[in-house]
Amino acid sequence: MISLVTPRRTESKLARAFVARRGIRRRYRTWGAEGRDRSRPLLWIHAASVGEGLMALPVVHSVRRALPNVQIAYTFFSPSAEPLAKQMGADFSDYLPFDSAGAARVAIDALDPTVLVFAKGDVWPALVREASSQGVRLALVSASIPASSLRKSSVGSMITRDAYRALDAIGAASTDDAARIVEAGARADRVRVTGDTRYDQAWARARTEPRNTEIVAALSSSRPTLVAGSTWRSDERELFAAWRAVRVQVPDARLIIAPHELAEGHLTAIEHWARASSLSASSLASATASTDVIIVDRLGVLADLYALATVAYVGGGFHDAGLHSLVEPAVFRVPVIVGPRHEDSRDAALMLATGGAVSVDDAQQLSRTLIRLFATEQERADRADAIGAVVAGELGAVDRTFEVVRELLRAV
Repeated sequence: MISLVTPRRTESKLARAFVARRGIRRRYRTWGAEGRDRSRPLLWIHAASVGEGLMALPVVHSVRRALPNVQIAYTFFSPSAEPLAKQMGADFSDYLPFDSAGAARVAIDALDPTVLVFAKGDVWPALVREASSQGVRLALVSASIPASSLRKSSVGSMITRDAYRALDAIGAASTDDAARIVEAGARADRVRVTGDTRYDQAWARARTEPRNTEIVAALSSSRPTLVAGSTWRSDERELFAAWRAVRVQVPDARLIIAPHELAEGHLTAIEHWARASSLSASSLASATASTDVIIVDRLGVLADLYALATVAYVGGGFHDAGLHSLVEPAVFRVPVIVGPRHEDSRDAALMLATGGAVSVDDAQQLSRTLIRLFATEQERADRADAIGAVVAGELGAVDRTFEVVRELLRAV
């Protein structure tokens, strides 16, 4: 695997994205000359960020087990996905170059892929055009398009329409997604419903591949615990206001918070809020089970920390960027709370419909919901059963998705 450029954590995501791409064409060409065995097929999987990467991870592992002769390249777009890329076990892993005809040509010439697979919906038009022109088979897996995206008419959607139409195979997350993908431009005869591989990946991690076990054991406690994952500042404004009321009614309640952005200023602001609220606060490394507010200041541990939750809060529901993953707490059968902006999240729709998740509009509703869930064991049990049923119904997507990939490799 290549060595990635790792910018300082305090830099913005945009700055990190540009810094990490310095010398990217050279890195691709170097691996193409030194690491690519052109007598073997190569599967290139692209996943934009962490969520898409979690969809790709079990597919990569399935290919490794069943098709050991296949080389694997893994690319991503967001700097937040870099730690996950190191877990993929790919032969080549790097950022995807910015989408231009020249960069796409360099990448394809270097990697010489047999099949190029995109995860969820991150289909890049210039890359698709160049790959298609060179005879590379193209697929989209765990494919999902929010209903709102089809309501937005723009030049961009016209460009992506051609990209969707060029795909040879599409595994959709649901029947509704399959219909929207066809509406977006894909050929109906190339679309099948295979499901969302994140459920299998999260289930396997929680049940058969536990990580960070020492951290989880050290923080294990009978205290009522809220694990708030991938929070933005807009989430935290509501959460912190609600937490004051929660602590009045549930004095031993504990908060484990994993902010979406790990900039030092943001982490420090959370610590200052906690201390101003007369709560003990600590970063993950020095926290104990008695710490009131545990600030998760590293990537790669949140999925395991949900095992400590009495209730989970998933961030993004008070933010325009959208809701983060509900799957990770769901596999632990933890009731989930989300903010009001969840209309584009299929997971939220499933879990809200069954009662496994609860939506709140403001800090007052959030505090009331937390106090009630902490205090009412039967409600927690009912919501746990509901969210567990959602997870059970979604399992099996990895095997179906792997068949899509295997068929394309065989066809070539």
